[in-house]
Amino acid sequence: MRSETKNRKARSGSAIIEMTIAVPLLVSLFLGCFQFGYAFYLYNELTQAVRAGGRYASVRHYLSLTETPTADYINAVRNMVVYGHPEGGTVPVVRGLRPEHVTVQMMFEKNIPARVRVSIDNFSIGVFWDVVLRGKPWAEFVYLGVWG
Repeated sequence: MRSETKNRKARSGSAIIEMTIAVPLLVSLFLGCFQFGYAFYLYNELTQAVRAGGRYASVRHYLSLTETPTADYINAVRNMVVYGHPEGGTVPVVRGLRPEHVTVQMMFEKNIPARVRVSIDNFSIGVFWDVVLRGKPWAEFVYLGVWG
């Protein structure tokens, strides 16, 4: 009888040791999966927002005669990316996204607008650790709007 009691105590002690080793590994694995999934979700939302802004920028009237867009053009495209509407809004598509994070570039060929590129710059995504996006996601469209 005594040997059975002694074996049970030894086994219960080893179970506690195994649990103290396994729990931190499992928790870090679950937190890493959550972080990756949430970052992937946010990146997908940003990709959709940038594509919507790029489509809007490709058909909007472009008044500048240089590769530097006017302030109205930039603000409308930025608002389209951040809020989903050219006039702006109060709730961004992704929490923490601001118009300053959106970059709009117009590319000319033979002195006429040819392509427009919209991207996200210096925006952090993540829950437990930050991943800083620099120039990604981006969308580039052929300019189809009216120029001048």
